[in-house]
Amino acid sequence: MSNNDRWSDLAPRLISAVVMLILGGIAVWAGGLLFNVLIALCCGGLIWELVRMLAPDRSAVALQLGLLGGAATLAAAVLPPIWAVPLLVAPAMVGLSQLSQHRKYYFGFMLWALIAGFGFIWLRSELGMQWMLWLIGVVVVTDVAGYFAGKMIGGPKFWPRVSPKKTWSGTSAGWVAAALVGFWFAQAQNLGLGLVVLSVLVAMASQAGDVAESALKRKMGVKDSSALIPGHGGLFDRFDGMLGAAAMVLIFLTLWGLPSGTL
Repeated sequence: MSNNDRWSDLAPRLISAVVMLILGGIAVWAGGLLFNVLIALCCGGLIWELVRMLAPDRSAVALQLGLLGGAATLAAAVLPPIWAVPLLVAPAMVGLSQLSQHRKYYFGFMLWALIAGFGFIWLRSELGMQWMLWLIGVVVVTDVAGYFAGKMIGGPKFWPRVSPKKTWSGTSAGWVAAALVGFWFAQAQNLGLGLVVLSVLVAMASQAGDVAESALKRKMGVKDSSALIPGHGGLFDRFDGMLGAAAMVLIFLTLWGLPSGTL
């Protein structure tokens, strides 16, 4: 592979990343309804992509389930917490009656996307913008460090049968970058260094989400979940790591409670 081919996707990737950073940054800063609507739209788009991958001939069903999933995410954000779980499970159950194949993949990935979306909304509303920025920062630097380390260093593949582009050098570089973000945030917020460990775990969850989506695409025989984002593919291609990270943080905070002065 020539150097030009190796970096051919960098320009559209960077442009798309800047646009997403601006839009996402505005929503994260504003919080409230604007942020909730953006997350709901993303969840709806993710589900639309998921159903299109699993059942390419059911485009109308994909759109309907995407709308239902987005509406459920938004409703879970504004209704009492006791309604969150049934609201998020309902679209997954509805989809089971509409699909005749790959139903276990649909149920698992759809529920994962909706729980992660709700995790983002909960984190922003309960802990505020700083913790959202920490989560986003961990996922972004994990991805960026992994991308450049993998391109420049190369070496043994992480899991060639599932994700042939990922290397151990890129994977481990992502862990180091996440630890640095956790250390910086812990110092800035006067938190314990346990946050460094949590940041690495979030990075691992992010990478696990990426691998899971890659495995699904390989199973379905598709290269990208869609072509919505130039240089990145679809929403699932871009935000699979965010989904893994958000779900992991939501589970962690549910089990161990909200962070206080130390972790």
